[in-house]
Amino acid sequence: MSLIEQAAQRLEQLRNAGVDAPAPPDGEEGAPGFEPRRGAAPYANAGSARARGTAPAPGTPPRRVAVPVPKPEAPPRRMAEPAPRPEAPPRRIAEPAPRPEAPPRRIAEPAPRPGTPSRRVAEPAPKPAAAPAPREARMAPKPEMPQSRQVDIDFDVLEASGILRPDALRSRQADEYRVIKRPLIDNAMGKGAARVKDGNLIMITSSLPGEGKTYTALNLAVSIAMELDNTVMLVDADVARPTLLGRMGVTPSKGLLDVLVDDSVPLSRVLLRTNIEKLTILPSGTQHPRATELLASDAMARLLEEMSSRYSDRIIIFDSPPLLLTTESRTLASHMGQVVVVVAAEKTTLSDVRNALAAIEFCPVRLMLLNQSRTMGRDEYGYGYGYGYGYGYGGAV
Repeated sequence: MSLIEQAAQRLEQLRNAGVDAPAPPDGEEGAPGFEPRRGAAPYANAGSARARGTAPAPGTPPRRVAVPVPKPEAPPRRMAEPAPRPEAPPRRIAEPAPRPEAPPRRIAEPAPRPGTPSRRVAEPAPKPAAAPAPREARMAPKPEMPQSRQVDIDFDVLEASGILRPDALRSRQADEYRVIKRPLIDNAMGKGAARVKDGNLIMITSSLPGEGKTYTALNLAVSIAMELDNTVMLVDADVARPTLLGRMGVTPSKGLLDVLVDDSVPLSRVLLRTNIEKLTILPSGTQHPRATELLASDAMARLLEEMSSRYSDRIIIFDSPPLLLTTESRTLASHMGQVVVVVAAEKTTLSDVRNALAAIEFCPVRLMLLNQSRTMGRDEYGYGYGYGYGYGYGGAV
């Protein structure tokens, strides 16, 4: 059923119920002068008549129910959007102010007991900052060790005493000492048949006084100083009767015993450099009542080790006391690598020589040197030599 038919049906019901319904306007159904189109179906009344079961009267025009004109759609209501609030500035949270640092808490010391003096601990004063040293001071060389004292040996005095002159031409005496020194140098430098411990420490001694040990020590030292590859230190170890410096015309001075007594005295301060290029002298020093104990002390052992190992080309010759009269020579011989016993020809007895060799039987190398022997065919004294390696009692004489 169409909408018009439903509206007509509703109007008919209202009229039948006695309700006044408004008449349709002119030109519409039910109005005067309105005639339906021919051939048109009477849709209003016919519909309502069919609904009631009655047919409309003939010649009655169909009643047209006015359809209410639809109201124009109102434009959609636009809700006004609220104006945006102005942005508030960012809220800044105030940081709490830092608390002032509290002073360090000082723990009160307990009050001293009555009658007890208060103890006050002195705080160490701060050391002043050292000023940087100037560059010249930083680069300054270290202070050198004290230099040895220079002495001049009078060669005329040497010659008058029968000692070799370093500037002399070739002589018979010089040739004899060339023969004597050769096995000593070989043992000292490790060139012998067997290596000798402390071979560069050579002691010159004798059985009794007056056999020529100091004379031999001086000539041997001058002869070795003439070598191209060796230096010599001559030590006056006859601390009871030092005569070495007097033979060379040199004034006595501090030396060996002073170094042993006082550790603050360096060896370089008491050494004497001579005008013989490769020869230095160590005097005996100030006499001491306990000289034997000093020569047997650990300080002497350390000193000998220092002298022996400081220079590899150095040969050290010790002029020591006689073996049968003092104990210093026997003590000194215990540190030596080689011992040369001087024997005076036609003067020293065989028993003295054997006793002297027995006193040094612990030495690895013992050599014998015959002094003041008569040469064949001439009425004069000469020099002979003999040597032997004694590892037990005795030796070659």
